[in-house]
Amino acid sequence: MPPAAITVIVPGFDVAPYAAEALDSLRRQTRRDWVAVLVDDASTDGTGALFESAAAADPRFRVVHHARRRGLGAARNTGLEHVRTPFLGFLDADDLFTPVALDRLLGVLDQTGSDFAIGAYVRLRPDGIGGYEPGVVQPWVSAATDPERRATTIDRHPDASGNIVAWSKVSRTDFWRRLALAFPEGKAYEDQIVAQRMYAGARAFDVVPDVVAHWRERADGSSITQTKDAVPVLRDYLEAMAGGIEVLEATGHPAAARSRVRLILAMDVPPLVRIAQGHPDDAYRRALGRFTRDVWARGGAGAELDAEAATLVDAARLW
Repeated sequence: MPPAAITVIVPGFDVAPYAAEALDSLRRQTRRDWVAVLVDDASTDGTGALFESAAAADPRFRVVHHARRRGLGAARNTGLEHVRTPFLGFLDADDLFTPVALDRLLGVLDQTGSDFAIGAYVRLRPDGIGGYEPGVVQPWVSAATDPERRATTIDRHPDASGNIVAWSKVSRTDFWRRLALAFPEGKAYEDQIVAQRMYAGARAFDVVPDVVAHWRERADGSSITQTKDAVPVLRDYLEAMAGGIEVLEATGHPAAARSRVRLILAMDVPPLVRIAQGHPDDAYRRALGRFTRDVWARGGAGAELDAEAATLVDAARLW
């Protein structure tokens, strides 16, 4: 077995129905020189035992258990403490890597010397008969990753800022150390600000159009992204998006900030407005209204919105 090139950090809380498939997606990688840190965030189901069983069968897996639940950001940070390889990446324990994910992302970094590489991803949705099936690459994902670009920057490719998920990227470990990157703890949507710090701080990064990850939309509706009707989750979501824009503005990347504004108004705000229109708590509408007005002031007038999205954004600005 060659020395490990990359550590994949796999956090999980009560994901026993999905974690075996996630770990199998690591075992199926065409590139074999990986290790994984499995972080059990004080699960109450069989997740911890499943992680331990995987480590007992394959020395590439190492398990760390939290004594109490600390959240996804903290679990990822725990994993970061155990990275001893030149590269690092992330895979949530309810998601999947495609078989060529590490091969493709590490391969391009080996050629370019860039700080990190990003790839495309698709949603993994319930198929209605007890399983899941992958969807198609969405337009904003394609805008960030297609066509392939090598050794680019956020100023040359501002639409890359739309790719904010941790598990679509492989990075050089010394890049994370240089920027002192870590995930916010106690917050949902913790990867948004980290992603914009990566884009702003990179000397160069690569993008590939290949699908590297399948992002699971759980059939039971328990994913954070499926609970946006909860006011605390909404507040974290809005804070993360606003914080990402602020990172890009403060570090002198106005084109990327404008790209992020346009995407948020076109994609993120309209479904939140639909939720808000029938929400029983007026605090939901007030929070969304403040956010929408602020984002609009940062460059919304230049956003290309379809008629329905424009109507919904206008409604939110009045709350």
